[in-house]
Amino acid sequence: MPIILRLDVMLAERKVRSKELAEHVGITEANLSLLKQGKVKGVRFDTLEKICAYLRCQPGDLLRYDPGPEP
Repeated sequence: MPIILRLDVMLAERKVRSKELAEHVGITEANLSLLKQGKVKGVRFDTLEKICAYLRCQPGDLLRYDPGPEP
């Protein structure tokens, strides 16, 4: 998939544990782990908003688009 999630990078930069973020956002640690690994098909905007507010970042800090090599 050409969308790359950088949530793990942002957590490390902010020195925030996954458990803290999951509790603040209101999702399980398991679901946050799936999100960090990019194993989800989508993310709700309200969840993304809460993550950005807690980490003091923009959605673009968490998401990257990499189309890969051109055919």
